Amino acid sequence: MSLLHQETPEELDDAAKGESLTRGTSHVILASVVATIVVSIAIAIYVMAGQKAPVATAEVLDVWAHPMHTVTPAFDAGGLPMPQDSFDQVLVFAHVRVHNQSKQPIFLHQILTNATLDDGVHTSYAAMPSQYDRVFLAYPDLAQWRSTALSPDMTLEPGDTKEGTFVSSFRLSKPQWDARKGLNFTFAFRYQPLLTVQSNVSVTER
Repeated sequence: MSLLHQETPEELDDAAKGESLTRGTSHVILASVVATIVVSIAIAIYVMAGQKAPVATAEVLDVWAHPMHTVTPAFDAGGLPMPQDSFDQVLVFAHVRVHNQSKQPIFLHQILTNATLDDGVHTSYAAMPSQYDRVFLAYPDLAQWRSTALSPDMTLEPGDTKEGTFVSSFRLSKPQWDARKGLNFTFAFRYQPLLTVQSNVSVTER
């Protein structure tokens, strides 16, 4: 091809069309990228705006445990012999503080103690105050550590703070309990998401 070759009008027209097509494609790609970014930002703003602070906060102040080996009586209430049973059990006492930081009353209806072991998470429901009191009647040696019971079924008015202790029971041996990998507590409020709080305090054995 000669260095002095001159393009014909037809060749110039084809080249112009190609350049125009390239520019048009670039604009379409750029517009698609911008639209994607705008949509992503809009979704992020929507999600962040929809996230609400928890209606309540909870703080674990103290945790102590009482492992025991239990053997059932050999005679029933009428004095007749009955088969005996034995099992290992761990009573877990937690002293917590719960605060309603919303502007409406909230209704606590369950507290769960969750212990993570090698075979998974073991969960036990907190006992009602009447059952909490019976524990100290059954085991008077524990009475020195008795404190105000916290009910797992109560109403907290706006701004209310409740503090107290509840007990949960696990059918575990002491070695199984000692080998746990984690411990947390779940507070279930009606019509609200579950509130789970990690225990960052050392567990005392008594």
